[in-house]
Amino acid sequence: MQATHEIGALSPTAFVIASAIKVVIVFTVIMVAVAMFTLAERRISAWIQDRLGPNRVGPFGLLQPLADGIKNILKEESSPGQAARLYFMLAPAISIVPALMTFAVIPFAAPLPTPWGLVEMVVADLPIGILFILALSSLGVYGIVMAGWASNNKYAFLGGLRASAQMVSYEVSLGLSLIPIFMLVGNVTLTQVVWAQQGGLGLWLALPLGLSFFIFVIAAFAETNRLPFDLAEAESELVTGYHTEYSAMKFSMFFIAEYSNMLTASALMATLFWGGWDIPFVKFDDMVVVAPGVVQGAEPAVWKTLLTGAVFAAKTLFFVGVYMWVRWTLPRFRYDQVMHLGWKVLLPTALAYIAVIGTTILVLDRLGIEYGTWVYGLALTAVSVAATAVFLWIIDRDRVIGGAYVPRRAPVGRRVIQPAPQAEPAASAAGYVHAQST
Repeated sequence: MQATHEIGALSPTAFVIASAIKVVIVFTVIMVAVAMFTLAERRISAWIQDRLGPNRVGPFGLLQPLADGIKNILKEESSPGQAARLYFMLAPAISIVPALMTFAVIPFAAPLPTPWGLVEMVVADLPIGILFILALSSLGVYGIVMAGWASNNKYAFLGGLRASAQMVSYEVSLGLSLIPIFMLVGNVTLTQVVWAQQGGLGLWLALPLGLSFFIFVIAAFAETNRLPFDLAEAESELVTGYHTEYSAMKFSMFFIAEYSNMLTASALMATLFWGGWDIPFVKFDDMVVVAPGVVQGAEPAVWKTLLTGAVFAAKTLFFVGVYMWVRWTLPRFRYDQVMHLGWKVLLPTALAYIAVIGTTILVLDRLGIEYGTWVYGLALTAVSVAATAVFLWIIDRDRVIGGAYVPRRAPVGRRVIQPAPQAEPAASAAGYVHAQST
């Protein structure tokens, strides 16, 4: 039985003030992080490619994002003469607003006790947290499609069409990869998902739901239009894709949206599969808010809030680094490969995995194995490891993402007869004489 601690609920006025402070802090942190991510990506790409990267503006180049921001603010705005002006200006805003709003339901630290009451470290602890993120993230495609259509440019329009087809395709797999979490946790609120990994199941979901994690990561790469899924802005084919005609701050808003989506996706990976703000191998941070001002589990403290916030930031930054590492390591897929992977590989795999996990949970219940015991987690982990191994084996057999030309293999036991080389026809006497005379 977990202990219960009554800290006290916030008054309506204190709740409004605390919510406003959290909104300002989260928005500021996201914008500063996005600016620093541009510098980090350039430095990481320089390290991978054995060069220096930006190091002139400020110490170690730390002021380069500030210089880029000033440049984009002062740069002249350009607008195509035949563009649909209203939608051309509206598209960047439609892209950036959902990207900034999706972080609102992600818990980023343990609850904070204050003299005015208990403050939950989440902007809005909605009971439909994951569904809220899926709904808002799907709105980002409208901005991209609108930008491509309103530019009245064939390259931008093709980029918008590619982005819409790709994001719709992988949203299905992304949503299906989360269903095993709902089945295992029994809740779609992200704070409850973190608590299930702390005190309920007692195991981070990356182990018992490993294949869901792999599918979620692949789909998240495609949803954020990052390499190897950046078909919407393929430089070698579409100039720069849907934002070809944009410049100055409108151009920057698309990249702010991209890096914000990358940050949100990384935070979701850490929250859904790697315990969120949970610190591994210790129990002093295992707590959950069960009522306004009431905490179940460990007793909240200011130092626990700061420490768990730092752990959550470290996990999120790790996955952001994976995003950048993959971008500068893997080549871009062909468009047919992207569609094949989304519809013919990830979608049936996610459906099959839902059936496997559901069957495993039913069998464990019939055997009388209680939820939360180490045997329960070990059994799910074993099933997940086997399913993940089969999935990776199929992916690695060159049958899913093959090259432009794959030689056909002869069936076992059948002898392949190579055609005999044919002799070149003899030159005629007249041709020979003509060749000698010339």
